[in-house]
Amino acid sequence: MDYHSIAADKMHEECGVFGIFCEQKREDIAGLVYYGLYALQHRGQESAGISVSHEKKIRTKKANGLVSEVFSAEDLASMQGNVAIGHVRYSTAGGSDVLNAQPLQAATRKGDIAMAHNGNLINPSILKELLEDAGAEFVTNADTEVILNLLIRKMRKGLKQALIDTISAIKGSFALVVVIDDMLIGIRDPHGIRPLVMGRLQDGSYVLASESCALDAVGAEFVRDIEAGEIVAIDKNGVESLHYAESSHKAPCAFEHIYFARPDSIIDGINTYNARFEAGHRLWEQDRLQADIVIGVPDSGIPAGTGYSEASGIPFAMALVKNKYIARTFIQPSQELREKSVQVKLNPIRSMIEGKSVVVVDDSLVRGTTSKKLIKMLRHAGAREVHFRLASPAVTNPCFFGVDIAYRNELIAAKMSVDEICKEIGADSLLYLSIDNLAETLGSKNFCMGCFSGTYPMSAMLNE
Repeated sequence: MDYHSIAADKMHEECGVFGIFCEQKREDIAGLVYYGLYALQHRGQESAGISVSHEKKIRTKKANGLVSEVFSAEDLASMQGNVAIGHVRYSTAGGSDVLNAQPLQAATRKGDIAMAHNGNLINPSILKELLEDAGAEFVTNADTEVILNLLIRKMRKGLKQALIDTISAIKGSFALVVVIDDMLIGIRDPHGIRPLVMGRLQDGSYVLASESCALDAVGAEFVRDIEAGEIVAIDKNGVESLHYAESSHKAPCAFEHIYFARPDSIIDGINTYNARFEAGHRLWEQDRLQADIVIGVPDSGIPAGTGYSEASGIPFAMALVKNKYIARTFIQPSQELREKSVQVKLNPIRSMIEGKSVVVVDDSLVRGTTSKKLIKMLRHAGAREVHFRLASPAVTNPCFFGVDIAYRNELIAAKMSVDEICKEIGADSLLYLSIDNLAETLGSKNFCMGCFSGTYPMSAMLNE
């Protein structure tokens, strides 16, 4: 059974991307990508890949597994060049077959091309059908291959026009890194749903990454976010920026700051840790519950838990110990062992919980399965009361843009009232952060919050 079944109460982001351009060949370029991907490992644990280009020839290494499992020191030493991209994947489209691992690579008249994609298209089927009618052959089920084939087909118009025509044809969420013709290209979708940032190393090399924490990992200084609807092309002449769509409809995914991003990342000018901490403040202000201790569910619930504790004056307790050594694959051969999956991941400290009224702060509640097991575990450890607090609104609608929630009937909040959910998971009380308070923590309402409200800023795109 896949590790993700242990965290069945969570949403999962599709992947993370990383890219680097250097003016000269570097022997350690694959190592830099390795560390960048390592910093993005939280965004995908199913597969990892690196493509390195030198003199328009690209070498790609990829496989299922964690970054540390896929690449050996010998692999990294043998991949030398001046341009490279990397990818870590959690499959939402295409499945977990190794064929769907990225980057994807192909040959063109301008040289080899490699592409890595974070996001999800909403019109891949019709595009794939049109491409197949024109003679294209597909070897994966990934959206990325559709984008790659479109770009190759349009290359006769020149690279810049090919990029514009390709991006204009696809609809959905995407942050792309591409290597072609000794050039690194970064592209962000018109709504900026998926993040992409730019940094620079001391030697002048440029770096692109899904999150700023990956820039930190390789010693790159943050330069700026790639804007919604922007293409950046980086080569020996510097950075060329092209805006192919208006950025006035920018609507980044709110869940990046609630759960997906690492707390030490800054995305679109928002400090993720601060946003989660402020969510905890506002969560307490919604009902001002009194209790004995506050517990944050590791890891993403801890900032909101500490914020809740500060606002309420209730002591914060690190009363849940997380096992940091759970492998990507976790074998559960019987129902009895499946029931113990949460206990393997988290274990309560009885002496801190027994006889107390406990506030448990988590980032979100999606399906309810893990939350139910967690509350049962806390009661077994002697908690007198367990009050569940969520640092996000109720997830009532599916996501079409790269988040692993495909069906509304999987969502507990789409089927039950708050009181019914509270009873189902066995809590004494349950409270979600309001949508207005979420917007306040993010400093704006200009975010995609369709999974909470059912209203998508890009609704016109869905209807096209």
